[in-house]
Amino acid sequence: MRVGVLGPVRADGRAVGGARARALLARLALEAGRPLTHGALIGALWTAAPEHPEAALHSSVSRLRRALPDPSVLRSVPAGYLLDVPADAVDALLFERLVREGREELRRGRPAAAAGRLDRALGLWRGEPLADAGDPPYAAAVAQRWTGLRLDAREDRAGAALALPGADPAALAAELEELAAARPLREGPLALLIEVLADDGRTPEALAAYEAHRARLAEELGVDPGPRVRRAHLRALRGEPARSVPGEPPAPLTSFVGREADLARLRERLAGHRLVTLTGPGGVGKSRLAAEAARTASGVRVRTVSLTPVAAGQDVPHAAVRALGLRPSRSPVETLADALGTTETLLVLDGCEHVVDAAARLAADLAARCPGLRILATGREPLGVAGEARLPVPPLAPEAAGRLFTDRARAADPDFSPTEEAAAVWRALDGLPLAIELAAARLGSMPLADLAAQMTDRLAVLTGGDRTAPPHQRTLRGVIAWSWDLLAPAEREAAEVLSVFAAPFTAGAAARLGVPAPALYALVDRSLLDSAGGRYRMLDTVREFGRERLAAAGRLVGARAAHAAALLAVAEDLGAGLRGPGQREGTAALAAGLDDLVAALAWAYESGDTGTAERLGSVLGLFWLVRDEHAAAARLLRPTGPRTCALYLLNVLFAGEPAAGSAPAPGDGSPEGAVATALLALADGALIDAGAALAPHLDAPDPWERGLVRQVSSFLQGAAGNAAGVRADLERALAGFTEAGDPWWTATASLSLAAACSAAGALEEARGHLARARGLGVGEPVWRAMMAVDAGDPETARAELREAAAGGGSARRAARARVCLADLARHEGDLAAAGELLDSCSHLARDSQAPDRILYATAAGFLEVARGAADAAAARLAEAFDLVVSMADPPMLAHVGVGVADLLLLAGAPERAARVLGAARVVRGGPGDGHPDVVRVTRALAGHLPRIEAGAAPTPEAALALLRRERAALTPGPPPSPPSR
Repeated sequence: MRVGVLGPVRADGRAVGGARARALLARLALEAGRPLTHGALIGALWTAAPEHPEAALHSSVSRLRRALPDPSVLRSVPAGYLLDVPADAVDALLFERLVREGREELRRGRPAAAAGRLDRALGLWRGEPLADAGDPPYAAAVAQRWTGLRLDAREDRAGAALALPGADPAALAAELEELAAARPLREGPLALLIEVLADDGRTPEALAAYEAHRARLAEELGVDPGPRVRRAHLRALRGEPARSVPGEPPAPLTSFVGREADLARLRERLAGHRLVTLTGPGGVGKSRLAAEAARTASGVRVRTVSLTPVAAGQDVPHAAVRALGLRPSRSPVETLADALGTTETLLVLDGCEHVVDAAARLAADLAARCPGLRILATGREPLGVAGEARLPVPPLAPEAAGRLFTDRARAADPDFSPTEEAAAVWRALDGLPLAIELAAARLGSMPLADLAAQMTDRLAVLTGGDRTAPPHQRTLRGVIAWSWDLLAPAEREAAEVLSVFAAPFTAGAAARLGVPAPALYALVDRSLLDSAGGRYRMLDTVREFGRERLAAAGRLVGARAAHAAALLAVAEDLGAGLRGPGQREGTAALAAGLDDLVAALAWAYESGDTGTAERLGSVLGLFWLVRDEHAAAARLLRPTGPRTCALYLLNVLFAGEPAAGSAPAPGDGSPEGAVATALLALADGALIDAGAALAPHLDAPDPWERGLVRQVSSFLQGAAGNAAGVRADLERALAGFTEAGDPWWTATASLSLAAACSAAGALEEARGHLARARGLGVGEPVWRAMMAVDAGDPETARAELREAAAGGGSARRAARARVCLADLARHEGDLAAAGELLDSCSHLARDSQAPDRILYATAAGFLEVARGAADAAAARLAEAFDLVVSMADPPMLAHVGVGVADLLLLAGAPERAARVLGAARVVRGGPGDGHPDVVRVTRALAGHLPRIEAGAAPTPEAALALLRRERAALTPGPPPSPPSR
């Protein structure tokens, strides 16, 4: 049941009983849902209580109950009565709530919402309050209060109208004059009246209204007008508008960060085209860029129309009319053309994506009717109008993203300073300004560490945006869902399927998942895909949303399985040339889609698809091998069969990581199985078992397999100290790889042969092998340079190292090159330069793979010996020795042995130094007298070596034992800090 008291008292629109019954109903209604005692009701109904007041009250209640449409709502309670209806069922209570809410919306700067609530509140009035309830004691006070609230609501409604486009100044002025007359000493209506009159060009009337008010105050109260009225009067005198002109660009509340170059490009586009559309995914900052261009435009009038609130296309012209504060005189388009065609104007149509057809028609119509008009539109796709210039808005570059995050984070936390942890946050957000701003705002409620940890679930975390923004722009999930929902069903399905790709993909790869090329083009047009160089890319945040949709529909498992199958086909097609002349092209193509290949491999492991895992792992294992990305293979590859096991172990070996027990021996009789078995046995020191595994395949008919078996056999020969066997195996390996046309393995075998020849003193032959490896243009340049130093060719090494140190390749390669350059500087006696170079790559001592740490520790050890710092040198060389023994790398072990001999010379123990140098020769398989350190130390021990060499040459096992004993004598403890200048 509904009760009306703002006018004649009514229940569900009908009169109820006599005046006393209506007075009783109204009093109970004012406390809807709450009990009133007998005494309170008696006092409300009678100025002088009757002789038997409670009996009179009960009689009135009975009569009222019989008159009500629903008697059950009038309930008896202990010592009283209550009207059991909701508060909003009573017009006066609903009125009060709506007035409060309207005032709050106005305070928050939401005039449209305020106007809606206030209109509803004022619409509840039907006349004088309690008009037919007689004259009960409570009536005068409540009626007076409601009348005052009604005047307040009318005043607030006028204030809301002033802030909205399309207000009628004459009607507003008349309303405010009436309000000012009703409350002559109240300043609000008068201040608004002065503003309306002045803005409507009626400045003399505005000044006259102020003067009349000033005179009345002086005469009746002896005071001057208050500050609000004085401000309105001053603006009227100066001719300043009290409100912004409808459609003017709003003043920004935040700084413009990271889009300076984009703003310059937009200005160029606007200078050359009458219609420019900013396109891009939701949250990329199209509206902010357009607003900044509008705000800073010069020489033109600027008007802005936001189409985001428009629900239907047919409302677009009407919305533009309202936004610009125009009074419709003819059709909406003619009204707009009349207003915009009078001068050079820039019109911004913001948020066109959901009404793109209607926005396109309006833009085309206005451009045709208004020669001086330029239009800047924003949306996820072009308008598709003749003469339109599209300008895609890209995500922010990392540096600009960092500046934006820092700027917004300091608004949430004034003490914020950017750190690596903060950088990890903004790097995870695709350069989307909305996501960056949402993340920065989160710092007001959560620690940075927690925020960084939750970036894997960014859609759930990045909520709580600007409350004044449209709902779909307040959260990261909301802005993506908005774009998603605007897609056609077939486009949505295509986007969801494509979300399984982890990296840029080709149209062919998409077609393998059932997504045709037209669907790709549609998603590019709608800014859900980027296209560059024949590949398509989906932002990580969009991809995460698409996978959520797949999972919710129960289709994610099937999509990932299809993705893995498609990637396997691509990988095997591209990987067919990895063992031959097509290696360069195959590795380049595989590298372009590596993230997806790794994702497919991970899915094969996760789902237990060992067949796909073995086939895909075989391609990727070889890819990582020839790309010298051995650590990636050791981390991502799992042995699932003979080929992946062999490739895994080879990568582990080259990465310098322990392999024992890390993979099962396949034992299937294939060359790959034999290689895996041999490498596992080598890691355990079981050389006989390793050799027995390889023996049946040493002359395998396939040249590539023969080369691989012989290469691994050379490892066994080196571990056994058989220098001649090493060279013989490497020569056969080189022949096999050359016949197969494999450049990487040919270069690797050539470098290994160069090292073996250098150790044996055959320097010219070593240089020939080095030239072959260099000519192939593959492999690790730092390794080639180290072999050149061993072969007595430091100038060739220096040129190659300087190129690598310049940073054109990986940072790790550049650091290794600087270590080797430090050695060359030390060889020339420039210890200061050597120290500077080692300082620049000291991180290799802490957080690198074993080979890099060995390289650094050995170089640092030699440098400390040259400086005369025996303890520091001992600590460095001990570290290098421990690492190299675990790798079973004879040449590097021999090099560390030379460093130990150098240290013993410094310590005044030449006899021991000579024995260590002799052991190093045995481990290396030859004198190695092409290396400057070997030459120098050998010369220094010239008087002692003949006596040592006169004795029986130690076996490899004895030589290794001697080196171990000398390691035990080195200073224990942690290595010192990196060398300094």
